[in-house]
Amino acid sequence: MLSWFLPRGKVTLCLDRTEWDFGKCQVNILMVTAHKGEVSVPLYWELLDNKSGNSSSQDRLDLLEQCIGLLGLGRIGLVLGDREFVGHRWLKYLKSKNIHFCVRLPQHHVIEQGDGTRHQAGDLATGAGGRSLTGVLVDGLWANVWIQRLDDGQLLYLFGTPKAQLLGQLYRKRWTIECFFQALKGRGFDLEATHLKDLAKLKKLVALVSLAFAICLNLGLHRHVKVKPIAQKNHGYKAYSFFRTGLDEVRQALKQQWKKDLLLWQQLLRLFLRWCNWNLSPDPPT
Repeated sequence: MLSWFLPRGKVTLCLDRTEWDFGKCQVNILMVTAHKGEVSVPLYWELLDNKSGNSSSQDRLDLLEQCIGLLGLGRIGLVLGDREFVGHRWLKYLKSKNIHFCVRLPQHHVIEQGDGTRHQAGDLATGAGGRSLTGVLVDGLWANVWIQRLDDGQLLYLFGTPKAQLLGQLYRKRWTIECFFQALKGRGFDLEATHLKDLAKLKKLVALVSLAFAICLNLGLHRHVKVKPIAQKNHGYKAYSFFRTGLDEVRQALKQQWKKDLLLWQQLLRLFLRWCNWNLSPDPPT
């Protein structure tokens, strides 16, 4: 159902985990979101019963198979992941499916060039700018590498199948899943405040909150495009996100007098249906 909120065409999939503790209960959610243009919505998630440990390759394969079944292989343009989402089996699977990927690697992963020369990633991060390597072997797979020493001294070590010079730009899109987690938790629905401990019930709650997020985001996008553009600050970013704009619209409606509730809910429903008709039209905006 959440795929209805996505514009047509290829999308970028972002994988990540979020976790929190409630007493002795450890909540560990493996999530994949789909991103295109201004829209980023959750597609699938799994609650891992592994005491807040990292996801396994099989966890990721199962999740991605669900996405392929929903979207079709042809709609997946790129898969992004941080340093947890590495491993020969996982990345080999992506290559075998001809799915482009860009992942951040821990710096101990050795780089082997075509002539057999081996390097530590940190030794290649020289100078102020980044360094690109095309057609190198890492963890038994041939792909491209982008390495850059960040301002805080950390090493940005990216490995993927797109052009090496584009890896840094593409990896920035992974931030969309971080924004989604913020919306689910402290800056939005405060999901961490739930007292649910049963994983099956928690999974259903995540589904409801994810649907609410998608509705708020697209209501905000509809308002930005069709009603009033969101103001931009001096640094060029919007003053409020589409999600925050949509959430505030819903909040304002709920604060009205009780006797107007029915009319307000009817108004929200009409707005949502109008958005559906607009977003699912033959030529929706990207």
